Amino acid sequence: MEKPMVTIGIPTYNRADGFLKDTLESALEQSYPHLEIIVSDNCSTDATEDLIDNYDDQRLRYIRHDKNIGANNNFNYCLNKAKGDYFLLLHSDDLIDKDFVQACMDQAEAGTNLGIIQTGVRVVNANGEKLHECQNQTGGLPAGEFFLAWFNDSVSWYFCNTLFNTRLLKGLGGLHSQHDLIQDNVAIVKLASKYDRGNVKSVKASFRKHLNQRTYAANIKDWCDDYLTLVELMCSAVDGDTKRLRDRAMRVLCKRNLNRASVINSYTERLLAYLLVSRKFNFKYPLSTYLYENEFHRIMKKIGKGVQSKN
Repeated sequence: MEKPMVTIGIPTYNRADGFLKDTLESALEQSYPHLEIIVSDNCSTDATEDLIDNYDDQRLRYIRHDKNIGANNNFNYCLNKAKGDYFLLLHSDDLIDKDFVQACMDQAEAGTNLGIIQTGVRVVNANGEKLHECQNQTGGLPAGEFFLAWFNDSVSWYFCNTLFNTRLLKGLGGLHSQHDLIQDNVAIVKLASKYDRGNVKSVKASFRKHLNQRTYAANIKDWCDDYLTLVELMCSAVDGDTKRLRDRAMRVLCKRNLNRASVINSYTERLLAYLLVSRKFNFKYPLSTYLYENEFHRIMKKIGKGVQSKN
């Protein structure tokens, strides 16, 4: 039986002097042989094309857009051009281990009927230093428990550690969410609720966390709206009582968005953002608790620095 082909789509914009080289090489170094790699350049103004020209590999396709089509359109462009049975969207700051695809295909057992295949993932900083990691401990769980496992840190959902069934993902209309901030999460929920999953327990991918990514640039209200829509999508996909799932989702996602608001520099704007998030999520994570956990320690840290400077 012929092995499935896997497409790795790398959407990029102005990362030639940043992480793109490492990302591309992590794709090119895969041990699994049946690959195509698409680099979709969103009209970069740097030396992205020159960087790609350094690689002579028949698996590699480079497309440069004549104008910037927007980030999510570029994601879906990669998907629409994919010829593989499975599709990985690999952001141009993330990484996959050399055996990532092989480990996923071992789960597929040369089949193309799985909705998604996920591995464990590590989170790294801008220098590639590991901040933390999470194994994928969701093997055999039904959809509702799989969703709960995400909120209980038994699995992490990122693009870089998730292979999507290309045909099924295209059948959903591609990658979308209300504000196009959690397209991966929406696709995972939709496919996991209808199709079987492949699960690789081991950590095989790296999500890079840095201040230049969209996570820190988007409006906090948009993040809340996208996640609230996701909660409804999850609950509608689960048979029976959804109270436990909804309560856990609202508490975890409330805190997650409070954390996003915490990077706002202005004290007044930060407090307003905290209040907005709390209201959106019905104060499921107590605001007083969060303020004590974060703002109190922030103030004490500033006081400590002030004392040191005087000495």
